[in-house]
Amino acid sequence: MAQSATASAPLLRIGTRGSPLALAQARQVRARLAAALACEPERVAIVPIRTSGDTIQDRPLAEAGGKGLFTKEIEEALIAGAIDVAVHSAKDMPTLLPAGLAIAACLPREDARDVFISRVAKTLAALKPGAVVGTASLRRQAQVLRLRPDVEVVAFRGNVETRIAKLEAGKVDATLLALAGLRRLGLEQAATAVLGVDEFVPAVGQGIIAMETRDDDATTRNIVEMIGDQPAQWALAAERGFLSALDGSCRSPIAGHAVVAGAEVRFRGMILRADGSEVLECQRVGAAAEAVALGRDAGMELRGRAPPGFLSA
Repeated sequence: MAQSATASAPLLRIGTRGSPLALAQARQVRARLAAALACEPERVAIVPIRTSGDTIQDRPLAEAGGKGLFTKEIEEALIAGAIDVAVHSAKDMPTLLPAGLAIAACLPREDARDVFISRVAKTLAALKPGAVVGTASLRRQAQVLRLRPDVEVVAFRGNVETRIAKLEAGKVDATLLALAGLRRLGLEQAATAVLGVDEFVPAVGQGIIAMETRDDDATTRNIVEMIGDQPAQWALAAERGFLSALDGSCRSPIAGHAVVAGAEVRFRGMILRADGSEVLECQRVGAAAEAVALGRDAGMELRGRAPPGFLSA
């Protein structure tokens, strides 16, 4: 009997948020881990965990504590040993990880672009003056107002399906979402227009699924590294290096996007005032192996150029 219980016990436990998108991402990771372990997917357990970000729905995340609200409880379970791997949307991860935890690997990056969704206009530029755009992201708010200072931006919380339903119900005239999330949910057809990265710079880590493990769990880390994608890891390293230099949180409109080609990384970073009235940006090109330093250098440049209070809430 003990043998049977041991045989059926999960080989690994994945911790994730319980939203449809988070679960879809966790299933992607499970499928790859099961293939690496040559086992049935059911032997890799998915453990949904409710986070503070899921619980707080009555105010913008910037007011509730910033980045980390979608990862805190999952990371606590990882530290406690209740799970072996934490799976996150990389853009939800705080600048500094808890002691003893690290990003072990990333899946290949999905399309990092944002999309414009509306039933009253084909593009952001085509919205009528005074139109209402809903978003929970200060980055998106600032970039929308930079391009269209004549529209109104309102707080717009909820998972992907909830926000699309609110839009369809006429709560707002338009919203913006990540193309990667729509694709993972099979909802890409909901997009009205895709926003190019030159026009609308993505969030740090957008489109990347990150896998976090304990530093002292070499066995799990080695397994997770088997399914990792090096270009995605380098791109995320550059983007998070940029974020760390700015001490960025979701209280600050910060955008950063890295593209890896061979052993080279090209990075573009941007910081904005929340009302879109002022923007500072820079670019870097360098060796992918030096991605963290490259991103951090870009962040330090913008930090030095920013006037006092620019990065404040």
